[in-house]
Amino acid sequence: MGVVGGDESTGAPRSSQFLRSLQRSLTCTMAFVAKLAAIALLIAQGAIAAPWDASVRQTTHRVRSVGPKGAQFQSYHPEPVFETYGVEGVVHPLAKRGLPSTNEEAAKAFLEEKLGVKADALARKSGHATDVVANEYFRQKINNIPVANAVANVALKGEKVVSFGASFVKPKSVAAATPKLTKEDAIAKAEAAVGGKYNNWPTALEYFAKDSDHVVLTHVVQVQNAETQEWYEAFVDANSGEVINVVSFVADASYRVVPFTSQSPDDGFQTVTNPQDTTSSPNGWHQYGTTTTTVTSGNNVLAYKSSSSTGTTSQSSATNNYVYNFNAAGTPAANKDPATVNAFYVGNMMHDLLYRYGFTETAYNFQRNNNGKGGAQNDHVLISVQDASGTNNANFATPADGQSGQMRMFTWTLTTPNRDGALENDIVVHEFTHGLTNRLTGGGTGRCLQTTEAGGMGEGWSDALADWTEWNSSADRDFTLGKYVYGKNIRDYPYSTSKTTNPLTYGTLKTRTEVHDAGEVWATMWHEIFAALIAKSGFSADKNNAAGTAGNIVALHLLVDALQLQPCNPTFIAARNAIIQADANRYGGANKCLLWTAFAKRGLGNGATTTKTDSTTLPSGC
Repeated sequence: MGVVGGDESTGAPRSSQFLRSLQRSLTCTMAFVAKLAAIALLIAQGAIAAPWDASVRQTTHRVRSVGPKGAQFQSYHPEPVFETYGVEGVVHPLAKRGLPSTNEEAAKAFLEEKLGVKADALARKSGHATDVVANEYFRQKINNIPVANAVANVALKGEKVVSFGASFVKPKSVAAATPKLTKEDAIAKAEAAVGGKYNNWPTALEYFAKDSDHVVLTHVVQVQNAETQEWYEAFVDANSGEVINVVSFVADASYRVVPFTSQSPDDGFQTVTNPQDTTSSPNGWHQYGTTTTTVTSGNNVLAYKSSSSTGTTSQSSATNNYVYNFNAAGTPAANKDPATVNAFYVGNMMHDLLYRYGFTETAYNFQRNNNGKGGAQNDHVLISVQDASGTNNANFATPADGQSGQMRMFTWTLTTPNRDGALENDIVVHEFTHGLTNRLTGGGTGRCLQTTEAGGMGEGWSDALADWTEWNSSADRDFTLGKYVYGKNIRDYPYSTSKTTNPLTYGTLKTRTEVHDAGEVWATMWHEIFAALIAKSGFSADKNNAAGTAGNIVALHLLVDALQLQPCNPTFIAARNAIIQADANRYGGANKCLLWTAFAKRGLGNGATTTKTDSTTLPSGC
């Protein structure tokens, strides 16, 4: 998803609050009529039921307009159950019986008992261990075929389960396990429906829960559109040929760069030498396997300026000295070299930072070569600078572990001269964070932030990590996103601990139903957490020292840890509970009441429910 709101297909930017209100007023009647017509059509086709509770459907559904023709697809995702067990945890069944077990065996035994399923109904998708817990991810199986949107995850600490999530289904009808539609016909159906071309990634046969009662057999086909830069995973009914679900993977040496903790060229450039973290990138940024490069390409990132005539062209330097002068009065075309180098630098800095906090090879990160450390490789991040497919936005596509993430940075036409998003670090960080959150939620599938509410939190985490990287002292301060490219704040409000400056609360989700709007609420809650933890435990400028105890270090641990605990397609409430459980796992619950207070201040207190009504209550003991 892109960094701004507005029309996702055109990349039109978010306007100021006043202009947005005016636009909404002028278009309200026309939009309402159009929506009625669209809804009537969907009901007539049986694609949706009517009426529905909008607050509930945000947690289980999402309607996407895809492809050049704007075809609409509504996806269903079973509402997850998510339980946390605090510092104490619960002993898993095999440990109760005194039996030795692997993490997979322990998690399986727990799910069998908890969900009342048999062992042959569980297919392990992936698993990895952090320095605190072991995470195991499963899919439900029916007729020995996995159900794509029925998943479960278990977090273990020693002989205890500390949390689990599940969205398994108990359907009334299940399609036969043998497809009537051939794979080739399914590919043609997917291409026609989505408006793209099959990208030759191997297809799969999976069940898909169309709703709570019906499971259909599907061919899973990846389709990309080179013109619009869309990248989808289409689920084609293997009997009828209908496309019943679409997963979007796109979430809209020496280097002279904007320093990582700064925002934009307005803060000045510096020449940095050998900035790589040798723990995160032991072979540096310009080597993968036995290959050494003298271009802005390496094990973690390839940054390039795409061209219709020359294809992918990375910036080159025979001595790996990427020092180019930035012309503040120049156009983006005149600053192509510093923009490409800056994107390469920030992408690598993000890789190295997040590696320290657990986003490693076995935890589904992005690397061309995993150096024998496990996980799927050949999936470094590709960053297209000054990408010609759009303006005034950026996006990031996150396919499953083993396929490269694709970041597209556009030029911005809202200032004179025009400006380049690749030179604004918070936008690059925002986009890279989509890769982090989509990979860690659900165990590396890239499928688990697909509902409106989960997708909104995806935008929020991206803004929050941009906020975190540019928080440079113990002082509380407001944060604005996109000042360089947009001339002012892209969001409705600055991120602030002042409810006068930023009034957003959980209850405002009733009217903030677009993913970027919802994301602002989630990022505001994270801003409160950052400020509270820094006020309590101080600030460390050594942000790559993940062993530190300062508040900002603690905060990033909680963010990364909680992503791995939360269920597929989490709600705000489930994600909140995962953060509190992450604190119990790593810090013994030392920050429990601080976290509850931060959430309650923004309406996500102990009494909050999916009806999106504010609760400022704290649990007992706080």
